[in-house]
Amino acid sequence: MNKKVVIVGAGPVGLLLAHYLLGRDSYQIDIYERRSDPRTVSFSKSRSYPVVINQRGIEALSNIEGVFEALKATSVESVGSMIHLKDAKTRVLPREKPIYILDRTHLVITLLETLTKKYDSSRLNIHFDHRCKLLDFEANIVTFENVASTAEVCANYNLLIGADGSKSRVREKFLSQDLFEFEQKYIPYAYKSIFLTTDEPPSLQPGYIHTWRAGNGIAATLVPLRDGTISGTINFPRKNNAIANFSTTEDVVQFFRYNFPEISQLLSLEEAEAFLNRPISNILTIRCSHYHYSDSVLLIGDAAHATSPSLGQGCNAAFEDVVIFNTLLNEYSDNWAEALAQFTLRRKPDAHALVELSDNAFPMSDKLLFFEFFIRLRSAQILHQLFPKRFSKSLLQLVSETTLPYSEILNTYQNWITKVKQSNKRYMTKTEI
Repeated sequence: MNKKVVIVGAGPVGLLLAHYLLGRDSYQIDIYERRSDPRTVSFSKSRSYPVVINQRGIEALSNIEGVFEALKATSVESVGSMIHLKDAKTRVLPREKPIYILDRTHLVITLLETLTKKYDSSRLNIHFDHRCKLLDFEANIVTFENVASTAEVCANYNLLIGADGSKSRVREKFLSQDLFEFEQKYIPYAYKSIFLTTDEPPSLQPGYIHTWRAGNGIAATLVPLRDGTISGTINFPRKNNAIANFSTTEDVVQFFRYNFPEISQLLSLEEAEAFLNRPISNILTIRCSHYHYSDSVLLIGDAAHATSPSLGQGCNAAFEDVVIFNTLLNEYSDNWAEALAQFTLRRKPDAHALVELSDNAFPMSDKLLFFEFFIRLRSAQILHQLFPKRFSKSLLQLVSETTLPYSEILNTYQNWITKVKQSNKRYMTKTEI
């Protein structure tokens, strides 16, 4: 008899987990997602932004036949980052191993299509437009509400997976359980997405992540995508920022002309108006004392350990969760009590370390410290190439080009993280006065 697994959340991590579990013989999967099927919703209405897939994610995707190949077909291969300076000069940070960039919607659709082509309704059912409403951990029942009809659906499970993001409903239920500790913080920065198109040959070199720093903690990141569009984010302090006070399209145009002249050349009036009306997005970081309940509930991905996107590790860390959980199922012969408990023990140190790394890898405003960061980065790359046994790879290389545990990376670069953390704290204190 198949064991029934209910996954809450049909985002990247929930769908990849379904791939892995269905690769085992004794699992039947039901996935519930509060949003609509992205294959039927127009792009403008979908939740999308660029997602970076690096070595951790590549290894996780490559374990499922055909998935990574399908993803590459819709991705841009990036060989480095290009930092744009105010004097129109650039600095290039090359990569030893390429990363792959695509928007979140295409990532989800790729995982969905490869999943549904391989498995039929005898083992897999996906329910879109279903909001998680009530959970009963003792009775192993979860209740969903159909957002269109408001009808309620009750689902029994042997194993419940909370893959429902940083504002997880499944994790919320953990708060009523004994000895569960939970920390939620908004990082000091917010962002707005930006989408650019041009009929001219791209002025931003393809194959690179392009970044700008405008001072006062304002920065921009753009990526030329495979379909010819350019997508990215404008990041800024949550407090005392000009962007929150924009009232007209002209305010937006002037802001880009002054701070990001290269971007302003690609900015249409339609996108300026859309940027004005687009909501400001805040970012949560999450730390939990454990990720499981008994032998029947598990938190995974952002539901367990949401982090800042500064290192591009959110999706990759979530995919790595899937690999680790699958490995534990192998080690303990699908004994859920052992596998779930071990997932907490093995994953928590690295998940907490990733939050620390992502929050404090980059200086917010100190120009001298940012210059030091660049020098450290290039020096580490060169020295490691010359003397690989004696000098470690750079922090960014270790995070994105290896699968070294995040806790070991934090230990290696603890002095730098502490230095940046103190600098950023001083900067935030000044901006809040």
